[in-house]
Amino acid sequence: MDSLEPQIQVLHGGRFLELVQAGRWEYARRVRSVSAVGVIAVTDQRELIVVEQYRIPVAARTLELPAGLVGDQQHLSGEHMLQAAKRELLEETGYEADQWTYLFDGPSSAGLTDEMVHLYLARGLRQTAAGGGEETENITVHKIALDGLDAFLNAQRMAGVLVDMKIRMAGYLLDRRG
Repeated sequence: MDSLEPQIQVLHGGRFLELVQAGRWEYARRVRSVSAVGVIAVTDQRELIVVEQYRIPVAARTLELPAGLVGDQQHLSGEHMLQAAKRELLEETGYEADQWTYLFDGPSSAGLTDEMVHLYLARGLRQTAAGGGEETENITVHKIALDGLDAFLNAQRMAGVLVDMKIRMAGYLLDRRG
């Protein structure tokens, strides 16, 4: 540990999260995983696959990239980032991909949590299952034409659906990559 880093004290521990204090700073950290994966999944017809689900912390339905935690369950201990990305894409959307490209990683919300998100691009998609998530999730899958992405997201926002910023970032990245 760096001598400049304050000692970490657990203020409250739950089943999935801990609230910790380091010096004067309080933040949340996951009990079993500090990493998450996100997938920019694009069909051959230039459609972005996104998921919609109700999120209790914001009390609203949200549009998000397919995503999830890495190695958060005991049977997934030691899971690699790419394995987690493939698992989450299939669980949430029912799609598998032939081509995977690691893009980059970064903190999901550096002032709130130590969680890092690792972002992948998935192409060569084929639907092999129904999707919809695990039994505790109620996920709706959307395929959105990239040239109509902004209009779709704006209409959803006007209807009260929250749009995760990583979807907007995905649109910009795909514009740059072609």
